[in-house]
Parts: sequence; C-alpha cells; structure tokens
Amino acid sequence: MELLSVPRSLLSCCSNVTFLGLFLTVFVLLLDFLKRRKTWNRYPPGPSSIPFLGSMLQMDFRQPQVSFTQLSKKFGNIFSLQICWRNLVVLNGFEAMKEALINKSEDIADRPRFPLYEHMGICGNSAGLVLARYGRAWKDLRRFSLSTLRNFGMGKKSLEERIIEEAGFLNSAFESEESQPFDPHFIINNAVSNVICSITFGNRFEYNDKRFQKLLHMFEESMKLATGFLPQMLNAVPSLMHLPGPHQKILEIPKQIMRCLKEIADEHKESWDPAHNRDFIDAFLGEIEKAKGSQETTFNELNLLFTTSDLFSAGTETTSTTLRWALLFMLLHPEIQSKVHAEIDRVIGRDRRPELGDQVNMPFTNAVIHETLRCGDIVPIALPHMAYRDTEIQGFFIPKGVVIITNLSSVLKDETYWEKPHQFYPEHFLNAEGQFLKREAFIPFSAGRRVCLGEQLARMELFIFFTTLMQRFTFLIPENQPKPQLKPCFAVTSSPHPYQICAKLR
Repeated sequence: MELLSVPRSLLSCCSNVTFLGLFLTVFVLLLDFLKRRKTWNRYPPGPSSIPFLGSMLQMDFRQPQVSFTQLSKKFGNIFSLQICWRNLVVLNGFEAMKEALINKSEDIADRPRFPLYEHMGICGNSAGLVLARYGRAWKDLRRFSLSTLRNFGMGKKSLEERIIEEAGFLNSAFESEESQPFDPHFIINNAVSNVICSITFGNRFEYNDKRFQKLLHMFEESMKLATGFLPQMLNAVPSLMHLPGPHQKILEIPKQIMRCLKEIADEHKESWDPAHNRDFIDAFLGEIEKAKGSQETTFNELNLLFTTSDLFSAGTETTSTTLRWALLFMLLHPEIQSKVHAEIDRVIGRDRRPELGDQVNMPFTNAVIHETLRCGDIVPIALPHMAYRDTEIQGFFIPKGVVIITNLSSVLKDETYWEKPHQFYPEHFLNAEGQFLKREAFIPFSAGRRVCLGEQLARMELFIFFTTLMQRFTFLIPENQPKPQLKPCFAVTSSPHPYQICAKLR
C-alpha cells in the first residue's frame, strides 16, 4: 500500500536509475571481458568463450584432467581457456611439461591470486609456501623450510627411525582388527600424519586423540571443498563471497584449521626456549624474533600458521592416499602381492624391520610403489602456476600473468611414453633383467621451482610403511563383498572410493 503513495514520476526515476546502474555494470563487465579476451600472436588455440563464463561450460570441474585430455585431442597439447575473466593455458603430455617445468622453470614459477583465501590474510609476504607469489619472500621461506626439515631429520637416519617406529604402531592398529573387514582410510591417515606432526609439532599423537582427529578431518574436508565449480567461481568473482549460501562452508573450514593451529602455536610460545628448538614451530618462532621491526620480512605469525598448514597438509594427504591405492592394487592383483611378499621374505625376512637401505635390493617392491604413484594418479592437476615473465613453450607465446595449468595426469598416462598407460603394470619400472628402471616421465610430485617440498619425505614413508605392512600381512577382499572399484574420487587428490579390507597375519 505504501508504494501507492509514492509519486509515479519518482518510481519511474528510480526504475530508470536501477536500469541504468544494471546496464553500466553489464557494460563494464563486458568491456573487461573483451579486454582480457584479447589474443596475442602465436597464443595457443582453444575453445570459444562466452561473456562472463568464458570456457567454463566446456569443463567438468570434478574431473578437470578428463576435460583437459579431451580438449587436447582437438586443440593440441598446449591450448588456452578462459575461466570468467581469467586467461589460462593448459599444458598436456610429457614433451610440453618437460620444456615448461624443467627448461622454463623460472618463467612459470609464479602463482596467481586466490581471492578465496585472501579473506584469511593469505597475500603479500604472508602466503605460506604453497600459494605464495614467486619472489624473495617465497625463496627465503622455502630455503628456511627445507633447511629446518633437514635439521629435524629429513633424509637422515633419525627421521627414518621415527618412520619405522610409526610403521610399528600402524601394524599394531591393523593387527587389532583381528582379520575382520575394516576401512584402512583413517588408520593410515593417522600414521602418515604423525610423521609430519613429529617434525612440525614436536610429538606424535595417539590415534584416538580428539584434537588430532579433529584436525585430520578438517583438512580432509577442506581438500574436498576446494575443488569443483563453486570455488572457481568464488576465485573469479570474489564479490560472491559476501553473499549467504552453501559456499560459506568453503570459507569457514580453513578458518577453523587456522584457529586449531594457532592454539598449538600459542602453546609453543608459552614454553619456548630460544636456545633449544624442539620442532619446526620453535624454529619459526626464532626467525620471527630475529625479524622483529622489519616490515618486509616473510617471518611473521600469519606465515607461521600458513606454512605449518602447508607442511601438515602436504605431509599427510598425498602419502596417505598413495598407500590406500597401494593396498587396493594388492587386493585386485593377488599375483603381484605374492611377488612383493616373496621379495620381502628373500631380502628382509619376517623378523627384522624394513629399512630404507633395503630399497636398492628390492626392485620389484620399488616398482610397485612407483607404479602406484603413476597409475593412482594421486595429484592429477598441480596447483596453478602463473607466467612470471613473457615466455615461449613449444613455439607458443605465453604472456606474463597468464595462469598455467599443468595436467600431470596427461604425463603419467601419456600413451606415447608408457607401454600400458591405463593398467597397473609394475614392469613399467623394470628393465629386461628385472632391475629397477628410472623413467623420465615419472613426475607425480611435479618438477622445477615448484616441485613438492616433501618429495624426499614421501618417498621414505611410502617404502617403509608399505614394506612393513606387506611383511606382516596378506590383504584380502572380505568374503561376500563385491570387488572394490578402481574409479577414483576427485578432490585436490585423486583417492580410491572407500573400501573394506581384511589384513590376515602371514
């Protein structure tokens, strides 16, 4: 009724203003789209784009590597896309990836903005390791992180002994299931995470520790929420983050993780002794103290939380997922499982604990682990790179600032390189004499400036955990249950669907 009392001329004026505002907004967005859609000479070809959405309708964001492979058949191994207003170039196949990641490593070492995480303070000199822009701050932090990880045992006997000890706890947890069917997912998560916890937090946790379990579940939930169409839209159109809706959960889980890590960091501060570093957090607190008063330093309290989160996440998810794939492949290929058992019995026996030094005498077991990483395709798409400067890859011009997507799956499944790219075939890593064979196209941890910081740690863990489990158990599909499916679940990592397993003592 109140509207009836408003003069029609005023209503008409308001309507015109609203329409004009809407028109101007659309016009500005369209101009911005056309500006960003500009092409360059020798720029990679790609599918057509539509205003605002770009090429998004041609993508399956739950399985982007599948979409990229299909598009590469039409446009070649290097092609362009547009996600809303952002220009992307996608690299596929071993030759393109080798030139980009190895020969032009610094050219593509930058990272794009991630507005989805900027609301947490991830920007500038406070972006952790994984999402940080390429430059001095990132170099200083990576150098410090690598040095500190080595100081706390990475690549040394001391850390190997911790992994061997944790493998014993993992064995005990499997044995407690008493050959009954169980899902190994979180038991494996607990064991793998405890290794990085011993480095970052200074101690391991019991598998039923409530705070530990909460942290693990939050990280896993965050990984799931970080993929798909919605996160892409939020990064492309950050203003959507201020609207209510289900996407708010994507924003809330990382905040909860940060609050949990802050509690741990605060506990460290209370008992911190500058003369004695117990773990990574203590070492970082020392750097913060040294850098007090510097405005340009990368060593600040936000970066302490972000870097710890990066290490915890990277040190848990990929290795845990790989071990779950390994056990699944053993269930589905009992003949391969028998060969691993035979090699363990011959080289180690059943009484002595496996050690990293055994690896050189166990080519078949080593090949099985490598083939698990290849066939399991654990990280199909690496985190986005961005051109740090104008560059060329295989004759195509890539301008500075363009986002570069490396489809690692296309290398690990490259049909021109692997004999049986879509099958689990450990012989990919064995020569005619049965000795272990290194393969150039094996890049599950990526390569170049942005190669995974924890690759060495992951390799140690995979060999010791897998060999220790295989020494102790025979893994069987539970009776009256269907054969587990190989179709993966996609998040940041490609993980197997939940499955049940029986661990029978050998």
